[in-house]
Amino acid sequence: MIVEHLSLVDFRNYAHAELDLRPGTNLLVGRNGQGKTNLAEAVAYLATLGSHRVSADAPLVREGRDAAFVRARLAHGSRTVTLELQVNKQGSNKARISGNPVRTNELPRYAQAVLFAPEDLQIVRGDPGMRRRFADQLLVQRTPRMASVLADYDRTLKQRTTLLKSARARGMRVEQLTTLDVWDDKLIALGSQIIDARDRLAADLMDPLARAYAAIAGDDHAPQLAWALSIGGADPEEEDGSDATTVAGQTAEQFRRALVDKRAQELERGLTLVGPHRDDLVLRLRGLPVKGYASHGESWSVALSLRLASAELLRAESPGGDPILILDDVFAELDAARRARLAGVVADYEQVIVTAAVARDIPEQLREHAIRIEAGEILGPLRDHPLEES
Repeated sequence: MIVEHLSLVDFRNYAHAELDLRPGTNLLVGRNGQGKTNLAEAVAYLATLGSHRVSADAPLVREGRDAAFVRARLAHGSRTVTLELQVNKQGSNKARISGNPVRTNELPRYAQAVLFAPEDLQIVRGDPGMRRRFADQLLVQRTPRMASVLADYDRTLKQRTTLLKSARARGMRVEQLTTLDVWDDKLIALGSQIIDARDRLAADLMDPLARAYAAIAGDDHAPQLAWALSIGGADPEEEDGSDATTVAGQTAEQFRRALVDKRAQELERGLTLVGPHRDDLVLRLRGLPVKGYASHGESWSVALSLRLASAELLRAESPGGDPILILDDVFAELDAARRARLAGVVADYEQVIVTAAVARDIPEQLREHAIRIEAGEILGPLRDHPLEES
């Protein structure tokens, strides 16, 4: 799969932009703050329905405008499809596929992309929410219907939590909360699907993660990942991941028991204390949690390997060919050895989009098609618009 053409209107700092992309590597070069990442972000949004930099859509819309527009022509072998997305500052976004209106969650069925950026270091070092977000975006790419399951779970969670807060404020006792059982049923039905899907995802990522890490780091540190599940007693506030647990075939039953056990505490705190919104993806190297034990270089290698493993997983499962691989301002953070290894790993993908402030940070084999970006303008091939520091 490749993006043949990308068109933006009022997206981030672009009033209007037209970008032609080729198979193989496309290098976008420009000083910081010029708009390179915005182009990469637009492509990735079509595949993940989210930004890697912000959690809300409003910042994607240019100042003074109500909506931004992203249009991409994708090639799947000999077949092409055009995806269009209207990102609204307020209200729901709108989408079209080859001119036909569709729900926005249909877009990932046609666009497959994996983006790695410096922000991804927070997947390894940040709070559990960062790891849940990583996993859930990949779930949606892998199984687009999961977007609806995740959205329905979030709505149910908010309604259940609102009921708990109201009951706490009114001084109600546990036995008086009969309506909570209805929300429990909905939470369990949706949450069990998420827990099981995440568990399968972790298992399927294990081998690709090990291969990617060995390729990037040049060492076999036995990377592992597993979910610490709140329905199994894991404490989301624990730092060492020692309470990581798994559930085999009885997720709904275990979820229900955990809700019953926590009912009094939930009423006391006005919070839903168990469910996939409280789980954590525990990452390990050499048997130790990456968070708190791994060096800076090891943490970078794990974060990058998670994305490369994601790309390999999508590549193996997608009938549409390779996912588009996007490396946003990554090479400057790596030493020379890791740069060379990364270039070798990505070289055989159908299309790779790389952004960089300095072209010489990029291994030579990835510089063939380099385009200069400046102040929200696509100026064309770098050879025609050289940068002093490139």
